[in-house]
Amino acid sequence: MKLHALCLAVATTLTTAQAENWPHWRGPALNGSSSEKGLPTQFSPTENVKWSLDLPGISGATPIIWGDKVFVMSPDAQKDQWLICVGRTDGKVLWKQKLAGGMLDKGRGNSTSPSPITDGKTVWALVGTGQLAAFDMDGKALWQRELGKDYGVFNIMWVYGSSPLLFAGKLYVQVLQRTPADGGYPGVTDKGDRESYLLALEPATGKTLWKHVRPTDAKLESMESYATPIPHTVGGKSQILIAGGDVLSGHDPETGVELWRGGGINPKRGEWMRLVPSPVSAGDVAFVAGPKQSPAIAYKTDGKGDVTETGKAWTFDERKTPDCATPAYHDGKLFVFDGDSHTMTVMDAKTGAKLWQKTLEGIDKSKGKEVFRASPTIADGKIYNLGERGTVVIQNAADGAQLAVIPMSSGGPEAVRSSIAVSGGNLFIRTADKLFSIGK
Repeated sequence: MKLHALCLAVATTLTTAQAENWPHWRGPALNGSSSEKGLPTQFSPTENVKWSLDLPGISGATPIIWGDKVFVMSPDAQKDQWLICVGRTDGKVLWKQKLAGGMLDKGRGNSTSPSPITDGKTVWALVGTGQLAAFDMDGKALWQRELGKDYGVFNIMWVYGSSPLLFAGKLYVQVLQRTPADGGYPGVTDKGDRESYLLALEPATGKTLWKHVRPTDAKLESMESYATPIPHTVGGKSQILIAGGDVLSGHDPETGVELWRGGGINPKRGEWMRLVPSPVSAGDVAFVAGPKQSPAIAYKTDGKGDVTETGKAWTFDERKTPDCATPAYHDGKLFVFDGDSHTMTVMDAKTGAKLWQKTLEGIDKSKGKEVFRASPTIADGKIYNLGERGTVVIQNAADGAQLAVIPMSSGGPEAVRSSIAVSGGNLFIRTADKLFSIGK
């Protein structure tokens, strides 16, 4: 079964002929794309707004949508960490559940950064302080785990931010972290050795099915990853892609056993080069962007063991790769966005041939340069990007022609990192202090 069809089967259904759910932070196909049509290109904080909701705090988590419900993560002023359920049609809060207190923050990020995930019956939410919980769609608590107590507090410098993955009947959590823990990171008091691992849980109960330790010879902060595990299918067989620790690896979804790994994504080995972008399943290849504008590499995924040289399909090395934004994949094309230089590069996923490259224009520079950390969304023949100050930039996906530049923030903190979600003809845009539903 092709990945797209499989992801749709396990993660989403169509609520109408035109309304596609957005159940994972990278959307219904787990690659940043949606089949939605008729999406708006003209709007503002007051124009073409279906509703807006004031949020209690800043979070980089992307809104998740299923049917008539929207799920968002948020801290509050007391540093409690919440999962909030909002009515999709009117923006009213239907219920909220506290996941944990003691929010951790550093820089512009905090421990509510992982996005929730849903299959339309259950919603699962994880926070960077280690609490993982499941609720039914009406907000009833089903179970909760304290992963920090079970396996050690996450030892991540800029606070853990990986989102969980629901795939093929299992809930996956990736933890790639620095070892040993010396107590110098936010929230870390239990010093000592740490393991980097992929964890599989039973979605209905939270019971651990297996924990696969993932070794690395990376050094210092290069051991750490903020990426999310992504499923991939090659030759009719599924894999789980894991990026971080200076390598991309493919794992057996049933056991976690590593099938292959490819290195070369960190040319400055030994330096402090954490990885943020998640891997991308792009047809027959798996694609990963190295840290801090390092080369991006497409690997063939039918090999075994170390495929650093034998499995390399092609490399993109123009220093126009993302520091944070996960590339999108749609219709055989990779959309690679460097949010620092504002450069979008579109390539053929099979060959790496550059189809077009454009630099965004018309962004307000009165407060200095705006950096883009959110990941691009591809839908309705358009590319939607969201900057840290809340600026939405829309491009034509076919040629990069710029369609609109729209400031959506009220001038709050430069902390907008949530990707734009789409469902039912609407855009769901999260700024530093509001959630907007845009469209009719």
